[in-house]
Amino acid sequence: MTNLLVELFVEELPPKALKKLGESFATVLADSLKAQGLAAADAAVTPFASPRRLGVHVTGVAAKAADKAQQQKLMPVAVALTADGQATPALLKKLAAVGAGPEVVPQLKRQPDGKAEALFWDSVQPGATLAQGLQKALDETLAKLPIPKVMTYQLTDGWTDVKFVRPAHGLIALHGSEVVPVQTLGLASGRTTQGHRFEAAQPTVSIESADSYARQLFEQGAVIAGFAERRAEISRQLKGAADALSLTPIDDDALLDEVTALVERPNVLTCAFEPEFLAVPQECLILTMKANQKYFPLLDAQGKLTRHFLVVSNIAPADASAVTGGNERVVRPRLADAKFFFDQDRKKTLESRLPGLGKVVYHGKLGSQGERAERVRAIAHAIVNQLSMATLPYTVEADDEFKVLDSKVKQAATLAKCDLLTDMVGEFPELQGIMGGYYARHEGLRDGVAIAIEDHYKPRFAGDALPRNHTGTVVALADKLETLVGLFGIGQLPTGDKDPFALRRHALGVIRILVEKNLPLELPALIDAAVPPFGELITNPRDALLGFFADRLAVSLRDQGYSAQEVDAVLALNPTRLGDVPKRLEAVRAFAALTEAASLAAANKRVGNILKKVDGELPTEVKAELLQAAAEQALATAIAGVQPQADTLFAQHDYTGSLKALAALKGPVDAFFDDVMVNAEDPALRANRLALLGRLHTAMNRVADLSRLA
Repeated sequence: MTNLLVELFVEELPPKALKKLGESFATVLADSLKAQGLAAADAAVTPFASPRRLGVHVTGVAAKAADKAQQQKLMPVAVALTADGQATPALLKKLAAVGAGPEVVPQLKRQPDGKAEALFWDSVQPGATLAQGLQKALDETLAKLPIPKVMTYQLTDGWTDVKFVRPAHGLIALHGSEVVPVQTLGLASGRTTQGHRFEAAQPTVSIESADSYARQLFEQGAVIAGFAERRAEISRQLKGAADALSLTPIDDDALLDEVTALVERPNVLTCAFEPEFLAVPQECLILTMKANQKYFPLLDAQGKLTRHFLVVSNIAPADASAVTGGNERVVRPRLADAKFFFDQDRKKTLESRLPGLGKVVYHGKLGSQGERAERVRAIAHAIVNQLSMATLPYTVEADDEFKVLDSKVKQAATLAKCDLLTDMVGEFPELQGIMGGYYARHEGLRDGVAIAIEDHYKPRFAGDALPRNHTGTVVALADKLETLVGLFGIGQLPTGDKDPFALRRHALGVIRILVEKNLPLELPALIDAAVPPFGELITNPRDALLGFFADRLAVSLRDQGYSAQEVDAVLALNPTRLGDVPKRLEAVRAFAALTEAASLAAANKRVGNILKKVDGELPTEVKAELLQAAAEQALATAIAGVQPQADTLFAQHDYTGSLKALAALKGPVDAFFDDVMVNAEDPALRANRLALLGRLHTAMNRVADLSRLA
């Protein structure tokens, strides 16, 4: 067994796609070799991906796969042979199709095949040679590459067109030190590749063997071929350069991946810009440096942007001043543009931009952004009313009455979308909301309103922070509900992996706000409040949305580590106040740990099945005089003793205590099912026992459907 190295040398690959291209190239090629028996299932696979190459190193690759014995069914004996045992034309034709001739007829075996006998041919399939297998693997690999956009280019003959992600100029295929003869994209395999454009000790590197590839590229070609190794080296240099200034580089995995895909030999350099640009909101400066220049801004200990930033260069000159000076000159116009946008935007108030929202189309069936802002304001007002009338107390800020909160909410909801018309958000859409908060503070609006405008898109993604104050919480809920109700109301539902309006993310945002802030709001009432502002534009999507929320909530809870049984038990009751759900789940988990839990869950399931079969209305009154058997009397007494305590704890939202109180019912329930016939012949007796079971079922299933734990 010898190790294998394959490299495809190309022109600069798209940086945002390089990581996936490298992983796919290595994985698909190695899997194909394994499937053909040329590599072991546990063979080590090392991917290589740099701006100008895709490669893979596979350990323990055979020069030829082992031969395989195989048995092929040909056809029924009655069709294959004549009455005197001679081969029929049909059999001869079948043998020719599988690569055999008449001479193998005496070797064919008769074996039962269902109701009749059939002829089978035992043969040996020769194992593929490495050249054959690698050619097949290479063809499969290139066909399956996740290429974002295909290029068409001509080969050197000037006639032949080739389609690939970028023009390819070299192919290496080494089995140990031997070249494996394969071809692709008009290239024949060899052992030479090219190193770094400027830093290589020699322009062409001749690879001695599969195992020397990475070392030779590094030493002779000045290239770190492995994506992961290059990424780690950039991280190390970023930290070292930042530590020298007692600062911290911004944490951005996507940016680090992209920069890793842009350089072959990273060299981190420290640069700086003029201090006056720090007057611009740091989010603007950070975004333009990351998005446009691929720089790493540096933050101080308080998380504030400093004038220093890091550049990942692809060259390492002895005097780096020209490189640092060039990058400082390049970033200056970008920062100047951001400062200009910020200064210009502050010349107009957010409120003065309101009429312009009426000219911005939100959706062809749902009107303009101005109409949308009106709907968000109406929904936010309804949410404040629901909070003020909630059964559970909801305390707003010390200096706020609900009237004051309503005033803040209306103002924030009205102005929240106005920053969409600013130059800064026009240039950087990612800053919507954030810039609105800055401009609101500049105008002297109440800080609670400014924070709400800034936060009303939160949470923007999984793990994002929630709105920081009550005003922002209400407006964020209203904004997400307006989007969900509106788009569901016109039939724009997510399908499969397609969710162009990010409705799943909006639903998870609503769920997180309701759960993590433990708001005393019920989801059906929130949806109902969000429908009227649309008037005749939509049909009421209440049922579809409730199902959508239930699915999103179930997925979210399972992702948090709750079992499918626990989630099903709680959600089976369709809880309308989502803030209760975590407490109910913890109660179910604590109950399931009790020794009595399994027996009670099974009994609960049995009770549910009995009650489902009752024709007509279920009896509800339990008459003491009809409790004849000692076991049913004991059960009635036990329920009467346990239920008040369980109900009191439930009312106090002590769901764990409420469920644990039910543990005392195990003995009486077991005895009841051992000794009592529920479906007695006497109708009155049967009705009384069903009523007793109905009371038991109600007592046991207030927190969750315990039968789901059986």
